[in-house]
Amino acid sequence: MFLLLILITAVPAYILGSLNGAIITSKMLYRKDIRDYGSGNPGLTNFYRTFGLGGFILVVLIDVIKTIAPVMFGGWLFAHYFDMVITEVGPLYRFFDLAYFGQVLAGFFVMLGHCFPLFYKFRGGKGVMAIGAIVIVVDWRLALISWGVFILITLLTRYVSLGAIFGSMAFSASMFLFNIGGIAEHTIVIMCVLLVVIRHIPNIKRLFKGEESKLKLKRSKE
Repeated sequence: MFLLLILITAVPAYILGSLNGAIITSKMLYRKDIRDYGSGNPGLTNFYRTFGLGGFILVVLIDVIKTIAPVMFGGWLFAHYFDMVITEVGPLYRFFDLAYFGQVLAGFFVMLGHCFPLFYKFRGGKGVMAIGAIVIVVDWRLALISWGVFILITLLTRYVSLGAIFGSMAFSASMFLFNIGGIAEHTIVIMCVLLVVIRHIPNIKRLFKGEESKLKLKRSKE
């Protein structure tokens, strides 16, 4: 039962995660592929730098809904079958908080789909919007801290990549702070954070070289 629930949660989460708001919106509204412009990354930041605010909200809606839906479903599924799963895992139950486990498990596979999408030759984004949506579902306190760190770092440095990395780390740190979830949930969230960091390795290299692009509220006319 436990492995079956994992499959029922993970597979749809990965498939939905493979939908990319920036790619869908750029093709639908502009008849262009965001991957052919700017940094080539099919993410929200590159979309904004390329097309501005036009379509921005649609990108956010697609990426948030595709994340929140499977995350909520995963939490409901594991909580619904709580008694059966606890019976199956036996003494391991102390490592799990099943509702949180279902949520972060689904969230991780959504992020995998977003970063390595099935529909776009495994060439995807960096998972920032996905992890930002996951934390909103998991706990509003974690969301306030994580989004607060992201916004603060981004405004102070104007590096979205730096804000994304520290905001993601704040998700994991605040779970420990509020003692939310068990060992399994913390492990999965750390994996989510590592995925964000790994996807930002090129940005980190540019940061050290002083070549990383800063966020501009106004795009150049060029």
